[in-house]
Amino acid sequence: MDYENGSSVTEFILVGFSGDWQLQIFFFVTFSLIYGATVVGNILIIATVAANSTLRSPMYFLLGNLSFLDMCITTVTTPKMIRDLLAEHKSISLWGCMAQMFFMHLFGGAEMTLLIVMAFDRYVAICKPLHYRTIMSHRLLQSSVLLSWTIGFIHTMSQMVLIVNLPFCGHNIVNNIFCDLPMVIKLACIETKTLELFVIADSGLLSFICFILLLFSYIVILVTVKHKSPGRLSKALSTLSAHIMVVTLFFGPCIFIYAWPFGSFTSNKVLAVFYTVITPVLNPVIYTLRNLEMKKAMRKLWIQQVSFM
Repeated sequence: MDYENGSSVTEFILVGFSGDWQLQIFFFVTFSLIYGATVVGNILIIATVAANSTLRSPMYFLLGNLSFLDMCITTVTTPKMIRDLLAEHKSISLWGCMAQMFFMHLFGGAEMTLLIVMAFDRYVAICKPLHYRTIMSHRLLQSSVLLSWTIGFIHTMSQMVLIVNLPFCGHNIVNNIFCDLPMVIKLACIETKTLELFVIADSGLLSFICFILLLFSYIVILVTVKHKSPGRLSKALSTLSAHIMVVTLFFGPCIFIYAWPFGSFTSNKVLAVFYTVITPVLNPVIYTLRNLEMKKAMRKLWIQQVSFM
């Protein structure tokens, strides 16, 4: 369609999940429960880390920030997705769509960077335990968290400044559960091959590099544990295998979606659900609720609240 003669798009239609009414109700209940558990779990972790003086190590500081980012990522998309499951007209305004993409990549880029910082924290704790507090100083932690947000902001702005001015003048159906770059860019009225390659290089490359760095750090940690304390290898392997599973569930869909040419990509809503709904609820379980010190702190906080009431 010729842009000058076409009508400007003011909203997009989200296809969402197809199926009969009973299936929509099932998805509505399931995702509502998962989202509720995600918000409650991450708020509980943040409150526990902030209120408990025994959780002042760098690891818990980073875990608190990870929980905040998880809660932000799922909140950008999941409430809208849940509401659309019961709506006949599943629409989102043009600027609502742009905002969704902006915040998705802001929080996503920040979390990817933070996960690398957390892997470095575990490496220092295991490989250089005597210098742990010196290396992982409060200043370094604050700088690392600031860096993660800065990288997330640069990452999303570098793409959004190019996408926000794209002309949309005909097709407005997004074959996904929320607005995302590949689906939206393909709806533009102009040739977008150069922009598609830039997004692949930006989002796809960032996801792939972060994933490889994390896997390499886990391998280094396991090799170090094997040499220093073979008896702890099975415990370290159990812990890190759970971490690798969550990291794979987060980075796998991102790499698959953003690292390939958009023309060969078919919308996979299951992948979108994994990194926006499933991973944020798994992170609290894997990174914190399996930690005995964290569980004790949560129990103590609960007892204090009950006693206060």
